[in-house]
Amino acid sequence: MPTLLSSLRRDCSAATAIEYALVAFLVSIAGFVTFVNIGGSVTGLFQSVADGF
Repeated sequence: MPTLLSSLRRDCSAATAIEYALVAFLVSIAGFVTFVNIGGSVTGLFQSVADGF
């Protein structure tokens, strides 16, 4: 049993996986916020072009 506990204490692969998951989550949230903010600008641009016709 002590060998199992010491091997689990030294194993950092789960921590690395959690860190990668958090980074991926933050990048996806930042992308979503960016697309939402840019979406309104693009809609306004297309509307002004359509009004020009």
